[in-house]
Amino acid sequence: MRRLFTYPYIVWLAIFVIAPLLLVFFYAFSGTDADGYTYFTFQNINKFFEGIIEGQPFFQRIYVRVATRSLRMALQTTVICFLLGYPLAHILASKGFRDKPILLFLFIMPMWMNFLVRTYGWMTILERNGIMNNLLRRMNLPTIDILFTDSAVLLGMVYNFLPFMVLPIYTALTKMDKRIIEAAQDLGASPRSVFLRVVFPLSMPGVVSGITMVFMPAAATFIIPNLLGGGQFFLLGNLVEQQFLLVGNWHFGSAVAVVMIVLMLVSTFILSRFDRQTEASEGGMRL
Repeated sequence: MRRLFTYPYIVWLAIFVIAPLLLVFFYAFSGTDADGYTYFTFQNINKFFEGIIEGQPFFQRIYVRVATRSLRMALQTTVICFLLGYPLAHILASKGFRDKPILLFLFIMPMWMNFLVRTYGWMTILERNGIMNNLLRRMNLPTIDILFTDSAVLLGMVYNFLPFMVLPIYTALTKMDKRIIEAAQDLGASPRSVFLRVVFPLSMPGVVSGITMVFMPAAATFIIPNLLGGGQFFLLGNLVEQQFLLVGNWHFGSAVAVVMIVLMLVSTFILSRFDRQTEASEGGMRL
């Protein structure tokens, strides 16, 4: 009977997950000759790593530069989200914080709006005659022109992906066994030692989940660079969008998507290894 209930989910996965992935891999490792026949090839993958100009150093090749820029922006976004999100999650999870429901509501409410609308809102705030510069002018302060720069792209990424860092950490902190913290305090541990040796290690599953949920979409996003970067900051998501919608080269666009999938799988593998090590150390702590 239980298997019967799993069949709809299996069909859903086959249609909306497995079939599209197989199609992407098919286009990535195939080409079409002059007669319209499809053949197997690694040419699309090689094109990504070779770039346009032959003989260039590896990290100077155009598509490799796009990949490294995407990973750098995603890493910066993840680090900033962690530095901002962990203290906020810790405050929300603390017993003495009375306004927790209100702050949680205000924090989650922007997520109810469309991703595109939120990003357009930041364009209105950051433009030369936008809200931020008008406030600076009224205070007789110099204006800031950061729209269509990498700083605006980074700001948009942090704003949009910060909730995905806060909520998993908040969940991990609220589910933490408070008796372990009380035991550490009874044994004379200072607040700093309690946090570093008990609270932070026990919250690592939430941290790992938050890093995964921020890093993955940040490395693949294309709407934020298009709007806040003005199309001047090309990331892997923009490259895939260009190849599919503008150039019409589905084979190379699929090859870029395959490279992104591999990068995501490698990142997930590293994080899962780290998460398993953390769970092992937590088990030792409980024993």
